[in-house]
Parts: sequence; structure tokens; C-alpha cells
Amino acid sequence: MSADAKGLQINIMGREFRVACAEEEQKGLLEAVDYLNVKMQEIRDRGKIIGLERVAIMAALNIAHEFLSMKVGGSFDIAETKRRIHRMETAIDQAMAEQSKLF
Repeated sequence: MSADAKGLQINIMGREFRVACAEEEQKGLLEAVDYLNVKMQEIRDRGKIIGLERVAIMAALNIAHEFLSMKVGGSFDIAETKRRIHRMETAIDQAMAEQSKLF
């Protein structure tokens, strides 16, 4: 997978795709590509689904189900939770850096 001015080159199940992606979002996109590849390979390896398109559709359904199952009572926002955890990590890192100056 490579990045250039035209976008990010990704590989999903042996097929190459070029995807427009902001530089700050590339890491997340590559993680999503890896996750999708794993899910699609799991479905393909079970041997019950034939054809890349059908494997992709089943993977999409499984991932959508996982995502929707994470919502508790329809109000849980995983993205907001991740943002809050990141802010907490930043605050902890700053506090630890200040503490190390004391000793």
C-alpha cells in the first residue's frame, strides 16, 4: 500500500484500489483495509460463499452488524468514546511529563 498525490493505493483480497484519503486519515484507512481483509478471508476460508462479490457483501453485513451491536440503546457513540479516551490519554501524558520535571 502506498501513498502519493493521487491518493492511497490499497489491496483488498488481491485487488488493487486507489482511494482518495487525507494524510491524517491514512492510518485509520489502512487499519480498516486490514480489518476488511481479515473478515473477507475468514468468510472465504469457511468455503460456503463463492465469489469475491458475495464474500464482500457478507463481510459488509457482518461488519455492519458488529457496528450496530455496539450501540447500547441506540445512544452509544463509539467514535465519541474513542475521542474521550484520546483526550484522557493526552491529559495523562501531560501530567506525567510535568511530574517527571519535579524529580
